[in-house]
Amino acid sequence: MNHIVIVGGGFAGLWGAMAAVRQLDDAGRAGDVRLSLVSRDRYLTIRPRLHEAHPGEHMRVPLAGVLGPIGVDFVHATATGIDVDRRTVMVAGASGATRSLTYDRLLLTAGSQLHRPDVPGLAEHARSADTFEDAMALEAHLHGLGAEPDGPGRLTAVVVGAGFTGIEVAAEMVTRLRELAGDGAGAARVRVVLVERADVVGPDLGDKPRPVIEEALATLGVELRLGATVQSIDQGGMWLDSGERLAARTVVWAAGLRASPVGALASLPTDPLGRLRVDAGLRADGGTDIFAAGDVARAMADAEHPTLMSCQHAMTTGAFAGINVARDLLDLAPTPYAPLPYQTCLDLGAWGALYTRGWDRAPVKVGSEGKQMKRQINTVWIYPPASGDRRDILAAAVPGQHRKAST
Repeated sequence: MNHIVIVGGGFAGLWGAMAAVRQLDDAGRAGDVRLSLVSRDRYLTIRPRLHEAHPGEHMRVPLAGVLGPIGVDFVHATATGIDVDRRTVMVAGASGATRSLTYDRLLLTAGSQLHRPDVPGLAEHARSADTFEDAMALEAHLHGLGAEPDGPGRLTAVVVGAGFTGIEVAAEMVTRLRELAGDGAGAARVRVVLVERADVVGPDLGDKPRPVIEEALATLGVELRLGATVQSIDQGGMWLDSGERLAARTVVWAAGLRASPVGALASLPTDPLGRLRVDAGLRADGGTDIFAAGDVARAMADAEHPTLMSCQHAMTTGAFAGINVARDLLDLAPTPYAPLPYQTCLDLGAWGALYTRGWDRAPVKVGSEGKQMKRQINTVWIYPPASGDRRDILAAAVPGQHRKAST
């Protein structure tokens, strides 16, 4: 029996598995192909929600509840090696025991991870909202501040990186610290500082959304330190290259992502962010039987724009890669990747949110109207079906269909 192995259990991997099964069903070949999904985590983490207050199990979906009904084997392990000549993936389980999985087609969807440069004190003293465990640790830290004596920096948070994630974390942190401070004089001492190396907020987001973002941050009281570089971080705050000292008991690092190093396991060419270069069918360059999707893939959304490390591109590239892994195994022509129209929705805390369409990110909905859209996206559209019904799960494998069914 032919075997498709998927490495990674995030949005791209899960939607890839769903789409591959649907393609095999449509071709009447579901019984001829075995599918396995390898993930070190038993859950799909709804990563776009990790900046929110009060993280918890509502931000995770058990993979078995989606994979089981559609007949995909779940392998709870970490990929440690890929032999492209022998078509094998080496995996290590939680106990450290290793084994190999032989594949006929391989889909790499191992996602991305926060880039942590060699800044003195970063590893010891900075927190993040990159993984579920990171978000829970940040929440525990904030709760712990409530029991600490008042003093310099207790109600101050510094967020490093004014990209998409950093802006969301900073905006939400205002509310989280005010909850900690309570009413009155304590709330007045809450301070959130957003540090960015570039000279503008959201340098990768472009000019059109920036006035809205700046208005929201100013209304919330978020201070900006633009054109600034972090020199060091310690238990009581950080030093900037300007010589300014920021006293803060909470430092959150949100300065960029890098692709999982899974591509290096296969010795395939990658871009500067570690992403595998893929063709229109999402086949990896140099990997005849290897496809890639999500944050580990540099696909082209159109003639000018590569896909971004975001769940919307992970879901769509994952679905198309799943389709094409199955089609390639069945000797069918690939289906060229065709993403949904590009859109963003940036959470701006108590101020609201900013919803944009198009690559220029022109604002469409702002404030409370944008917040309603953000909640719909984050709590409904990006979740896989929870019914456990095979038909529901496979219907959601087509990009955009789950969203249509939910509106």
